[in-house]
Amino acid sequence: MSRRACTRTTAPATIVRMQASALPASTARRPWLYWLATLAMLAGASGCSRQAQAVDSDEVTFESQSFRVVRVDLEREPLSLHWKDPESGQPYATIESLRQWGMAHDRRLLFAANAGIYDRQFAPLGLYVEEGRTVVPLNLFKGNPAAGNFSIQPNGVFAVYADGHAAVRTSTAFKADAKPARWATQSGPMLLVDGQINDRFVDDSASLKWRSGVCAKTPHRVVFAVSESPVNFHTFARLFRDELGCRDALYLDGTISQFYVDGEGYAGAPTFMVKPYAGIFAVFTTAKP
Repeated sequence: MSRRACTRTTAPATIVRMQASALPASTARRPWLYWLATLAMLAGASGCSRQAQAVDSDEVTFESQSFRVVRVDLEREPLSLHWKDPESGQPYATIESLRQWGMAHDRRLLFAANAGIYDRQFAPLGLYVEEGRTVVPLNLFKGNPAAGNFSIQPNGVFAVYADGHAAVRTSTAFKADAKPARWATQSGPMLLVDGQINDRFVDDSASLKWRSGVCAKTPHRVVFAVSESPVNFHTFARLFRDELGCRDALYLDGTISQFYVDGEGYAGAPTFMVKPYAGIFAVFTTAKP
């Protein structure tokens, strides 16, 4: 099942086929009015084509579980990260706050999602980079996995580089690359590494949570997924590998995870479970709402 707002336009041929039933009989008898109406409908359909191709949202059922899957085309619109308002210095904390900030700056929020795991002070627990500035350094500390998901090895980094290319790497591989990121968030654990499910995951684990994650299928094609009900790590990793075709995928966060898609609203964890975020993924367009 798919829900689409400004996420995909109607094909021209489909619009033409619609005319006979959609137009009044008087119009259908006058060919020039018919084609004028067709052109008008085509113009309306193409009005959000740039955004439509930038953000594509689907409801995916995998192994009887529902997931919201959002694909972002970085060649159409950039993907960015936002923690604090550059003017006030205060954290955005919520997607709605970031959306309102965008509206005040003539920027329409097409998509937003929680970034990586954060600490009790609502600061990113690992690497966090905004506009090329490292706000929080890479965290390679290997703690007790029982203390939290970030410590389950390997953890990893999602990054977008200056050339606009995106990638998911293990934290150690990201450090070894030594390639400066324009945007980056560190989280953990890695769901997939080179097509293999993290060997710390148990197939029939009873640890069920709402979960969100991300992969870069190609340097310009980023795929986000959030569960619509609690799932375990192994199922979530299989979604990325078997359904979404990813080779390297990173877990973002659990019970607090939500996505926002323009025209659709929110998906993921129930609103009453959501806490302030320390980092929000966003796709804006410069077009006014």
